Amino acid sequence: MAVQSKLMEAAINVSCKDYLHPWTESCVAGSAGILLSSIPYTLRTYAAVYLFSLVMRMRIPTLLDLKRTVYGILKSTAFLTTNAYGFSLCVCLLRLLLGRFYFSTVAYFPTFIASIISLTIERPARRTPLALYVANVSTESLWKMLEARGIVRSIPNGQVLVLGCSITALIYMYRLGVHKTKVKDATFRALQLLIGKDEQGPIQEPTETTNNQSSRPLNFSSISAYVQIYDKLRKSKHQSCPHRQGCAPYALMGGLKPFLGGVGVQVGLKLLLNIPKIVKMKLDWRTQIFNKSNLNLGLALGSFSLAYKLISCGLRHVCGYDSAFFSIPAGLLGSIGLLHFPNITIALYVMWKALQLLYNWGREEGVLPTVPYFIMIFYSACTALLFHCAILEPQALRSSYYKFLMDISGNRVCRFHVSQFDAFGHGTQNQVNEVVKRLKIDLSRVLPKFPLAV
Repeated sequence: MAVQSKLMEAAINVSCKDYLHPWTESCVAGSAGILLSSIPYTLRTYAAVYLFSLVMRMRIPTLLDLKRTVYGILKSTAFLTTNAYGFSLCVCLLRLLLGRFYFSTVAYFPTFIASIISLTIERPARRTPLALYVANVSTESLWKMLEARGIVRSIPNGQVLVLGCSITALIYMYRLGVHKTKVKDATFRALQLLIGKDEQGPIQEPTETTNNQSSRPLNFSSISAYVQIYDKLRKSKHQSCPHRQGCAPYALMGGLKPFLGGVGVQVGLKLLLNIPKIVKMKLDWRTQIFNKSNLNLGLALGSFSLAYKLISCGLRHVCGYDSAFFSIPAGLLGSIGLLHFPNITIALYVMWKALQLLYNWGREEGVLPTVPYFIMIFYSACTALLFHCAILEPQALRSSYYKFLMDISGNRVCRFHVSQFDAFGHGTQNQVNEVVKRLKIDLSRVLPKFPLAV
């Protein structure tokens, strides 16, 4: 206990120079180095994002469009750059004010403060998408942290369960018709591509239906009997079904279209990512394009839509009326098809999007309160968790996000002297070493970019 107490005391009393910027005595120079390192990277990143968005409008941009694009690039660059160097400034400032480090002030609270300040620079329209993105990554990191502590345990294909429940919640709102009046969002347009326009609400009042048509017994010795069976299957449709054609072709076509769309998306992405190889005529078409793995997304979307429509039509036939509640069992059972494409990133994004829209719906109905500055607080809390993971528990952080932090910081994150914080009991330095090895990060240069050694 005495040894552990001494280690903890040493960790708490470490200076910000020894931890954050060992290559310079000046806290201002350390933050300025991150500022100079982050500007080129953030400018390139947001230039690509905004220009891609401009191209996707599929029309010749006007002068006003170009001005707005340039303004958006500069504003978003200022936001992300401020978030980066603001972290360094806040670490040093809190160390100066408190006189020592605490577990929460190594990364979490400095990042929280810097994120609040930086988000005020960004356009309000972009704050919610940013919050959803960091919520996605931070949820995965938080789960890994809890799993490492033995608090939670992952289950096989848990991401499919999350995705299925989230899509079901979105479809339920879609069938109620709240997307037309109270919760308008582009997500429902994407949902319309998956399950069709006919399934959208609001639904008419349920009405009992009876079938008084008499049918003659079929003579299976005649070919006409089989023609009649085919014709019935093709045209059979309950009165409460919202679609025009029969239920069988409705479900089959509803599964075929998402299947073809999913395959097209996967093949298109492969082609886009391999443009240099295509130009050089070095692309292995058999491995990259004519690969059965390219069917996975299509199979997931197609089987989900097919099962959803079959179950929905079946419930309408059995119950004699239509109801938005039918979307719940249909969505959950249809989610079995999503096992073809288990993806944690998509699952978490859809989950947070569903929670956002459910909250907006509850707020419109007066059931849930309006929390002032909720998005800003939520974004800052999630970003702070990500920075905490990057510094103290990097193995819990998604590899792509760790690389992003390395790029935006000028290759500084893994160079921070965190061995003093091993006293907190997470083996921080060993985790950093493992991440550097796994990601093959080049540390041949002794100093980071723009060290500004003073």
